[in-house]
Amino acid sequence: MSRQNVGWLLGISAISLFGLLVALQVSAAREQDKDYDTVRLVVDVLHEVRSRYVNEIDPERERRLVEDMLNGGLERLDPHSTYINPREFKQFTRQSKGKFGGIGVHIGYDRSNRGLLTIISPMVGTPAYESGILAGDVVLKIDGKSTEGMRLSEAVDLIQGEPGQKVTLTVRHEGSTETADVDIVRAEIQVPSVLGDQRKVNDVKAWDFMLDKKNQIGYIRLTSFSETATKEMKAAIDELQKEGVRGVVIDLRSNPGGLLKAAVEIADLFLNEGRIVSTKGRNHKEETYDAHNDNTLLGPESGVPVAILINKYSASASEILSAALQDHKRAVIIGERSYGKGSVQNVIPMEHGSSALKLTTASYWRPSGKNIHRFPESKETDEWGVKPNKGFEVELKDEERLEYMLWRNDRDVIRVKKPEQPRPEKTEKSGEKTSDKAHDKGKPKKEFVDKVLEKALEYLRAEVKKQGDAGPAPVQKQG
Repeated sequence: MSRQNVGWLLGISAISLFGLLVALQVSAAREQDKDYDTVRLVVDVLHEVRSRYVNEIDPERERRLVEDMLNGGLERLDPHSTYINPREFKQFTRQSKGKFGGIGVHIGYDRSNRGLLTIISPMVGTPAYESGILAGDVVLKIDGKSTEGMRLSEAVDLIQGEPGQKVTLTVRHEGSTETADVDIVRAEIQVPSVLGDQRKVNDVKAWDFMLDKKNQIGYIRLTSFSETATKEMKAAIDELQKEGVRGVVIDLRSNPGGLLKAAVEIADLFLNEGRIVSTKGRNHKEETYDAHNDNTLLGPESGVPVAILINKYSASASEILSAALQDHKRAVIIGERSYGKGSVQNVIPMEHGSSALKLTTASYWRPSGKNIHRFPESKETDEWGVKPNKGFEVELKDEERLEYMLWRNDRDVIRVKKPEQPRPEKTEKSGEKTSDKAHDKGKPKKEFVDKVLEKALEYLRAEVKKQGDAGPAPVQKQG
């Protein structure tokens, strides 16, 4: 080929490359223009609101308007994508980590107590518990600031803080008209993710995980998949194994989920091998998570049957754990069909890490390859969520579900600091609410029966009986 022809071809290539670069720049510029147009629209709307709205808009209210605009738009994408403002992001981070600086109380607004801010229960062993804070205490002030009309989130922010710092609660004990200022020094509060049914008689700080001592059936209630959940689950299983456990109930009812990592790690405790879950998305490379024998504590070779309890509020990580153990026939699922939240949200830091965008980027898939997520157009007959095993469905009416939650919450309340310090009881004569024992005096109080748990115990007792006196096979692990 002549030098003239080679030069001609190189010239054409250079021109083509230049044209491609120009086209890409034009395309990028157009995309950038679209972004500017969208941002300009928001800015223009804010300008008009600021200058023309009937009332003056202060900076705080303007900020809330922008946040509402963001969340309103994100909700149209899906219910799980959201903007997390700085205050909410702090709380979100605390919940994920399973610890925070505070005094150790569960608080809320008690309807039966004229809607006043009330201590639902102190957490055993925390500064609040040691300072004499009791369930039912009305919190009138926090560091001298009245709680009347205060939002719950604001109360939580005021109570929580750096460990070592003092906070003063002005409280009125249940059954008393006197108020008292209680000085409490904050500490790092560990929020347990793994609970039992009842606390140990000789140590109220610890849970008794052996529910049925005669048949050696354990009960583990997992409330969230936090950073500490796997460690707590390992400790509970280890305790049960030392007591010769022959069957285990894992209660995931109303567990909203949490960290994918925790769900995979906990599933791995019960499986030797095989797929646990996979994630797929448009711009998300498929990721797979498998079980490994080295991590197993209570695998199939243990011979210990497992029953998992779920309801329609069991979601996300709860469904990953349930589906994995069900698909591998490692557990029987009992209760109601789960929520159907099989979408993956990435938490993307915003505003230099002070806030975040929680955006749906992928979806979860069961080991069987079936879908977990319930889409807006999904029907009851479609494949989504986790269903109980055949014959283990326990459908509850709304009032039965509410009755269970009230019973469960009441069972978890720490009513007194020490057994020798009984709480004052209110009398019917004074027109106030009576103690539990005095309720409906003269009428036998109907004992609550947890139908879902009873179904699980019935199944496990039958499995234990099949094992006979020999018990489950001894666990043999390498290493």
